[in-house]
Amino acid sequence: MSIIHILFISIAGNTRSFTQDLQDYAEAQHAKDTTNPLISLKEISEETDFESETDPYFAFVPTYLDGGNGIDNGVKELMTNVLGEYIAYKDNRKLCLGVIGSGNRNFGLQYCLTAKRYARDYGFEYLDNYELRGTTADCARIYETLKKNNVDQAVSK
Repeated sequence: MSIIHILFISIAGNTRSFTQDLQDYAEAQHAKDTTNPLISLKEISEETDFESETDPYFAFVPTYLDGGNGIDNGVKELMTNVLGEYIAYKDNRKLCLGVIGSGNRNFGLQYCLTAKRYARDYGFEYLDNYELRGTTADCARIYETLKKNNVDQAVSK
C-alpha cells in the first residue's frame, strides 16, 4: 500500500485541520480504489525532538510574517521557524518532495510567502496552496498533486 508522508506545522489550527481533512479525503479515495495512497501526518512543533526522516515527504507550512509588504520589508518569519529548522536538520531536506503553502489572501504578496521561500532556500518545488482551512475542492486538487509527485510508492503500512 502506498503512503504519502506529510510534515506540517500548525499555529492557529488551520493547517492541522486541513491536513486532517486531506487525510480523511485520502481514506475515502482509498476505500473506493485501494491503489489510491493513504496519508501519514507528522506535526512538527517547538516540542518535537529532531530526527532524521527516512521516507520522502511533503511539507505543509502557513505564513506568519512581521508585517511590511512581504518583498523588501516585513519578511521576517514568525512562529513557523521550527519546521524550517527540522527540514534543514541533517539530510531531511533531501527527502522533501515539495511544499504546500497556506495563508490568508487578504495579505496580498505575503500570501504563502513562507512556502515559496522554503522552496527557494531548500531547493524543492512549491507545489500548491490553499487559503486558511481550505475547501473540499482544495483537498481533492492537492491530493492529486501529492499523488502525482509522490515517489514513495513501495512503502507499506
